[in-house]
Amino acid sequence: MSKPSIFITRKLPEKVLAPYRDKLEIDMWEKTDEAVPREVLLRKAREADGLVTMLTESIDDTLLNEAANLKIVANMAVGYDNINVESARKHNIEVTNTPDVLTDTTADLAFGLLMTSARRIVEADQYVRNGDWKHWAPMLMAGSDIHHKTLGIVGMGRIGTTLAKRGRGFDMEILYHNRSRNVEAEEQLGAEYVSLEYLLKNADFVVCLAPLTDETYHMFDQAAFKHMKNDAIFINASRGALVNETALYNALVSKEIKGAGLDVFENEPISKDHPLLQLNQVVCLPHIGSSSVETRTKMMELALNNALRVLQGDTAITPV
Repeated sequence: MSKPSIFITRKLPEKVLAPYRDKLEIDMWEKTDEAVPREVLLRKAREADGLVTMLTESIDDTLLNEAANLKIVANMAVGYDNINVESARKHNIEVTNTPDVLTDTTADLAFGLLMTSARRIVEADQYVRNGDWKHWAPMLMAGSDIHHKTLGIVGMGRIGTTLAKRGRGFDMEILYHNRSRNVEAEEQLGAEYVSLEYLLKNADFVVCLAPLTDETYHMFDQAAFKHMKNDAIFINASRGALVNETALYNALVSKEIKGAGLDVFENEPISKDHPLLQLNQVVCLPHIGSSSVETRTKMMELALNNALRVLQGDTAITPV
């Protein structure tokens, strides 16, 4: 009896794949310096029983209509806005994601980005490397305090709640806005549920952790940044398309807000000429929220386990 086949859209380490090779026929995009071309993805989807995908691949109605053998799309991410879930269900194709395993790691990165932006760490590092450090001065590279400030979290799911724990460690007041109340965060962390407008007006740090939906697309626009404090810092560790980047750039240049830390962008990867990269008060990262060796390995294993279980006729571990 032949083994079920999967196609993986990015090169994964052999030590992760080895335990699955006796149960699955594994095909994989081997190039590490470029994404799988659309025409290759379409062809592989027609042939495979399962796909293991990344956020960069569009699993749309066109692909799903042509994938007659496909039984599962295992997305190696918490988000799944790259997948037409409704179309997948119509075709009886299971969709899974990788929640929980990356919660702490992503919260670490988001808070680290907040700290880096507040204390001007990247800018200060470059200052030293450029040979500009000639003397010490009382206000040399002076940034913003983090402790005892107000942290505003937009999107109080698993990652938002975990970020709030880090904020409490710095004696921060926690405000949050979410589609629904997070009673656990309120009771255990003292977080306060407020309107988005109130949060924007009162938070010293506004951290975006909301999912990307039709309702949240470009929710951080010109009006949102105008509500924020002039000395506030904006952090996005969710999805780039939640932010109107032109509005953010204008808010920074006009000093409506003080700074920004960004792990995600609307179109990735960005070029070195991206306008936001020209501003010293902005820290930009290449979408590495969950990028630790330990966590990325867990994400790979969970995606592969989801694929294996479904292709063996069992239920998925983390269905969408």
